[in-house]
Formats: sequence, structure tokens, C-alpha cells
Amino acid sequence: MNELIPGAVAGPQDGGNFEASWYGDYLQAHLLTDIGLRRQKNEDSCLMCAPKNPVLIDERGLFFSVADGMGGASAGEFASRMSLRALHSAYYTGPRQSIPIALQEALEDANQQVFEEAEINPDYAGMGTTVSAVLIDGGWAYIAQVGDSRVYLLRERSGIHQITEDHSLVAEQVRNGIISEAEAENSSFKNLITRAVGIKAEVDVDLFAVRLVQGDTLLICSDGLCNMVSDPDIADCLSDGDLKLGTRKVVDLALANGGTDNVTAVTIRVVNTPPRSPIQSGAREVSIPSEGLFRRIWSWFR
Repeated sequence: MNELIPGAVAGPQDGGNFEASWYGDYLQAHLLTDIGLRRQKNEDSCLMCAPKNPVLIDERGLFFSVADGMGGASAGEFASRMSLRALHSAYYTGPRQSIPIALQEALEDANQQVFEEAEINPDYAGMGTTVSAVLIDGGWAYIAQVGDSRVYLLRERSGIHQITEDHSLVAEQVRNGIISEAEAENSSFKNLITRAVGIKAEVDVDLFAVRLVQGDTLLICSDGLCNMVSDPDIADCLSDGDLKLGTRKVVDLALANGGTDNVTAVTIRVVNTPPRSPIQSGAREVSIPSEGLFRRIWSWFR
């Protein structure tokens, strides 16, 4: 399996729980994954990389990711862990180019490695995993996503925003107007995903770019969290001034609401003004308002 880049932290290593914190010049992050209340093993994985080599940070940024594996026996656990190790390794050692394109190619490389392992090893036949990754370069967050693990952004006075689009049958039915969001909540096909890393020789990757401002909080999470906790409740938990405490709150709420799946959250907070940096090509820019228009108008007349 791919070696971790110096400065990378990943877990869990044993199918159990894992927690870690990191502090940088203008960012801080917390990683937390819990086996949940009904599963025997944790098939989620999370990884962050703040390279020890300052040149790599300057040229390639800071990497954060979550994967939710699937497959029999230990296959899901192996797929999620393998994909994140392969992804961050390919990203940091690959050719220097636009960050979104580098992320896409690294995820395609990870997909190939997982797919080939499943083809040659009967123990891992049919394995796959979701992957959601955030690469922060100065004042921009670049997001690569396959599956239904999500990336949210919480912005003061603007609220919570889901950046990614779920690659699931139910989510596609909602987007196409076939069913309502209320019907989707109760659908028996809610967990049927339409894209995953490792299940085919090729994979389609969604790429997004978001400009960051001081005070922003990003959340990368598996569906074991977002299926159990509403968006408003996620926002309420992550509004806590202590990022570690807020991360624990949102995971604990998922457990309190049933904890039917593994629960993973990687949170990243912009604690100081981020460095200025130009947007890099290759991703769809997502605009997040600093404050809602109607809220601003309302405040003028209060």
C-alpha cells in the first residue's frame, strides 16, 4: 500500500475509532471517526496531509479527505484506506499542474489501484469506496468528489451550504424532479450510490472551487453523519468556537440519533485571513454569499 507522505495523518488503522487535531498558520483541523452503534468494524477512513516539506505546501497546498468503503469482510475498510493513501501520494508526487486537474488525475490513479487490487485478490472482489477530498491552497478550497460523502461550508451570517452533489440514485431522482426531497428521506434506495472509486476501470470525478474567508468552516463527512443529522443541526454544532468540541458534538449527535453507520467528520476552520492566491483552472467555482441579501435588507430596517 502507498506510503504516507511525511506530514500525513490517517486513521483508523484497526477498524475502530480515530481522532486527531492539527493547527497551522491560518487553518486548524480536526479528524474524528467512530465505528457507530450497529457496525462491527469501521469501513470509513480519513486523512490529512500538511507536508513536512515547505516547498510541497507552497506548490501543492494542504490535503484533507474522507472515504466510506463498501464490500464484504474487510474489503470496505481496505478500499477506503487504500484509496486515500493512493490519492494523496499520487497528488503530491505527480507532475506539477493545475490543482483541480492534479486532484482529478490522482483520484483516477487511486481508482485504478483499487480496481486492480479487487480484480486480482479474491478477498477484495467487488470492493469500492466513496472519496471526498479538499485541497486548500491559500484562499481557495478545491474539492474532488466521487460518491455520496459530502463537503459542506459553514459561513457566518450565511449559514450552511452543501458544496458537493451526492452520486446516489435518490439524489439524482430529486435533481431530475422525479421525487421530492421529503420522499427521498424515506426512500429504501437512499444508500444506493451511482459512482464509487474502484468498482470500474474508469471513474468520473466532480471538481469544485470555493473562495475562503476568515471564519469559514469546512466539513467533509461520510453519510453516516449527514444521514443522521440535519443540515441546521450540523451548522449549530459547528458554530461552536472550539472546533474540536464542535466536531465531537456533531459526531455525538449522529450517534444519539441512532448511529446506524460508521460516522466520520473532518473539519477545517479558517482562523486567520488566508493568503491571497489566484484561482486555478479546471474546477467549477461555487459562490457562497457572505450574508443573505434579504437578511441584509431586513437589518437595514430594524
